[in-house]
Amino acid sequence: MRDVCLVGGGVAGLAASIFTARAGLETLVVDDDRESILTRNASLENYPGFPYGVDARRYLQLSREQAEIAGAKFEDGRITCVEPLDEANLENGFLLETASGEEIEARRVVAASWPDSEYLGSLGVDRKQRGSKHHVAVGDGGRTAVDGVYAAGRIAGEPHQAIVAAGHGAKVGLAVIHDSAVNFYHDWVVPEGYFTGRERAVPPCCEEIDDDERRERDERARARLLEAFEAPLDEQPRLHPAVEMADE
Repeated sequence: MRDVCLVGGGVAGLAASIFTARAGLETLVVDDDRESILTRNASLENYPGFPYGVDARRYLQLSREQAEIAGAKFEDGRITCVEPLDEANLENGFLLETASGEEIEARRVVAASWPDSEYLGSLGVDRKQRGSKHHVAVGDGGRTAVDGVYAAGRIAGEPHQAIVAAGHGAKVGLAVIHDSAVNFYHDWVVPEGYFTGRERAVPPCCEEIDDDERRERDERARARLLEAFEAPLDEQPRLHPAVEMADE
């Protein structure tokens, strides 16, 4: 049984998975070919850190790579149903079923796919229709009224910007970590002596590194980004499905 299953591999689901995986939770992301709406962006230009914008598809690729490095696993598929393994005790987790009939067990579920939320209906999660889509009612940390079930990003009614979805996904990831009772302080890498120099133990999920290690990590990070941005990404943005259907 996985600790957490995230339904949707867009920016919100990826951000949540980075946090849960780095905290040591066994994390699975299930995503189908109805990719993040960012694949329709011609250029992502309001995300801090990219003064002239960034190719949205490359941003998604790098975010997924980061989640994989953190330890998250990925499966292609579309979740069609989620049911509790034990109606009397939701702490025993949930059974998720894909369109192909695969069954996945997870202690916690995060809905992070905006176009599709029908699978939550069997759980009694409160969904409200807005136009052609549904939004899920959530409280603090993306928690729904069903213990162990969360919603992140646009499906939770958050604004339609990548930076907001990423932030909310991270917040939901932290809520999952908190509710899982993982021994967690901050996902934080600090200079050598930051804690131990004050005769404090390094807190859980923190790490002290010396200057040589810092330089090595910086070199690795810069090399990967230079490689990633060396040439334009040979992938065109998608049009809205209605436009694609009209063209046919």
